[in-house]
Amino acid sequence: MSLIEWNDAQYSVKIDQFDNDHKKLVQFINELHKAMLSGKGRDIVGKILEDLQAYTLNHFSAEEREMEAVGYPDLAEHRKLHQELIQKVGILISDYKMGKKEISIDTFRFLKEWLFNHIQVADKKYSPWLAKKD
Repeated sequence: MSLIEWNDAQYSVKIDQFDNDHKKLVQFINELHKAMLSGKGRDIVGKILEDLQAYTLNHFSAEEREMEAVGYPDLAEHRKLHQELIQKVGILISDYKMGKKEISIDTFRFLKEWLFNHIQVADKKYSPWLAKKD
């Protein structure tokens, strides 16, 4: 069983494209958790960080385009949050490349924080705005 199961009521922002992207984040968390439980977190964390870096650039760009298109009033603040997440991913990648021992745990904590704080709080705020577009 996975650590985190996708639950629309809990995680959905009611925009299929972004929900599908967010499901990838849940997948990253579950993959890393499973590997850590078997003592293999370090073996996959590099790939997860690499995928996460590409994910952030694509996903954030798409979110920001949609928010801009509908005149979302908190776009500047949301962009700032995205930049902070991108910077944190960069730091984690740097730590990984330098051989930091706790990188799997740090990455796992970061991903969970992103899911619970960014998606469930910040992203849910734009949901009604983007839903109006349809």
